[in-house]
Amino acid sequence: MSEQINSTAGPLVNIRGLTKTYQEGDRQRVVFCELDASVEREEIIVLLGRSGSGKSTLLNLISGIDLPTAGSVTVDDVVLSALSETERTLFRRRNIGFVFQFFNLIHTLTVEENLLLPLELNGALDETGHAFARELLLAVSLADRAQSYPDRLSGGEQQRVAIARALVHKPLLLLADEPTGNLDRDTGQQTLKLLQRLTRDARATLIMASHSTEAAGLADRVFNIERDRLIRLPGLERRGA
Repeated sequence: MSEQINSTAGPLVNIRGLTKTYQEGDRQRVVFCELDASVEREEIIVLLGRSGSGKSTLLNLISGIDLPTAGSVTVDDVVLSALSETERTLFRRRNIGFVFQFFNLIHTLTVEENLLLPLELNGALDETGHAFARELLLAVSLADRAQSYPDRLSGGEQQRVAIARALVHKPLLLLADEPTGNLDRDTGQQTLKLLQRLTRDARATLIMASHSTEAAGLADRVFNIERDRLIRLPGLERRGA
């Protein structure tokens, strides 16, 4: 992941000397050891790896949900470990969108209310925000379900709402953790293509953890996590990456 695409603004994500360890009983488990990586602005990256390899841990470190044992993660020139917990929370709200395997929609809120929540948390719930939310519901073909509750939607529809919610506050970075893991293959492929298209349209950066070779085919760069390292897999990437 140290290879870079030319960008005058510099990489969006910089990882330097990243080490993450956990204490498990009387031994120390090393997830990453002195990892160096960078992700360019508007790039789509897919992380592959077996269960337990550290894909979700890496996403948590990039978002500042978790902190490294050593080294640093910088997002848009902000060193996350230099921020307080409250500052990291505010940074995530403003700059990062999340897509999860199990959708993480609030089932007591309507589709529209779920979509507007990030805007409300950021103090941006104005007419412009409402209009953009309506645009996103059209983009994910769910404008007619705005007043429905999530439990009335299929899994694929819920994930489309989740993708729209992740983009509604116009984040610089999207983090997706197994976004098709709870969907059948056909629905998963459609969801991946939608996620790719909307990410490109938003000129955002996407880092996706996945076990799906279909996801890998949509990426600019693909990496496998093996023994605390990132190994690039160029043969799986989209043509021209």
